Amino acid sequence: MKIVKSGVFGGGIIAALLSFSLGAKAEHHVFYGIQMEQFEYRSGDESEKLFVWDGDAFIGTDELKVRWQGEGERDLSADFYESLENRVVLQTPISDFFDAKAGVRLDSPEGTDRWYGTVGVMGLAPQWFEVDADLFVSETGDGSARLDIEYEGLITNRLILTPSVEINAAFSEDRELEVGKGLSAIELGLRLSYDLIDRSVSPYIGVAYERKLGDTADFSRNDGEDYEATFVVAGVRLMF
Repeated sequence: MKIVKSGVFGGGIIAALLSFSLGAKAEHHVFYGIQMEQFEYRSGDESEKLFVWDGDAFIGTDELKVRWQGEGERDLSADFYESLENRVVLQTPISDFFDAKAGVRLDSPEGTDRWYGTVGVMGLAPQWFEVDADLFVSETGDGSARLDIEYEGLITNRLILTPSVEINAAFSEDRELEVGKGLSAIELGLRLSYDLIDRSVSPYIGVAYERKLGDTADFSRNDGEDYEATFVVAGVRLMF
């Protein structure tokens, strides 16, 4: 579960409106935070040059928060977005370590835009694995799922090794987006970071491996595109 600092939002206007809309009691504090888990440059084994980000921000109480989640990948050589995703969800606790969330998602890369409804859970699994699991249903009725798992292994109090895995699956084929039914893509990562200022600023280096699977990989082959890539990455994790 992502850890953030609390504070008073500028001017207090948004916090006041949110507290009113949620019916929060006067003693309920409003918190906010923002984090960029990935904010990095990637250099690929086929000379690809990408800028990649994955972050989120929230405002709300302990009982209910509004959360934005966004991620994207821009090809710096070709100057276009490989992917661009934004989600807005409501989030509420369902146990000591997990929250449920539900909302909408918009994918707006080069080409076809797509809206989704989304539900999911996020939190800390046993042994302190960070888990984010989501189900999506698109405006065309296609269903899909995504599972993100990450673990922060402390080498020292400041030096942290973070392995991660993201698995995507589709319950039906979407030819317009060239996504096949079944497991569609996987991404593995390994990043070594160093906390410069508490946990607020943490530069890192690492590697990432992406691979399309099944019919999704076949679509890429038929278009003459790569279906797998390995990258060296360098970036900074930010938390405020």
